[in-house]
Amino acid sequence: MRLKLVMLGKTRRPELRVIIDDYLKRISRYTPIEVTELRESEAALKKFTFDQPSAIVLLDDGGKSLDSNAFAKWLGEHRDRSTRQLIFVCGGAEGFPEDIRRQAQQKLSLSAMTYSHELARVMLAEQLYRAFAILAGSAYPK
Repeated sequence: MRLKLVMLGKTRRPELRVIIDDYLKRISRYTPIEVTELRESEAALKKFTFDQPSAIVLLDDGGKSLDSNAFAKWLGEHRDRSTRQLIFVCGGAEGFPEDIRRQAQQKLSLSAMTYSHELARVMLAEQLYRAFAILAGSAYPK
């Protein structure tokens, strides 16, 4: 299974970029991962197409809320069902265009609280790493 993080807008804060990059490196020990940052302009978004076949997961405050163990189980189920690629779509400051919302097969919420789009990216990267560590029986999540 491959992971792809599609981020609308850039991660501009260098301190958050460093943290994201650290987690991406850690995740890559478990599975290939790729990040695509898209400009939030409508023209750039219309040109972007999602790789097929892929399961598209939208990070959305109205999405399903999972704790870390449930998220790890969900991720493991996708891995075990031979899901080829999971694409996580992280919105920018303006949220998501409606056509991207329609393409998502699943919506997940990171928290009932609202976070900046840049901080949400850090949280997603950490939770992905934590999920793989849980699945591998690592001491990290304890």
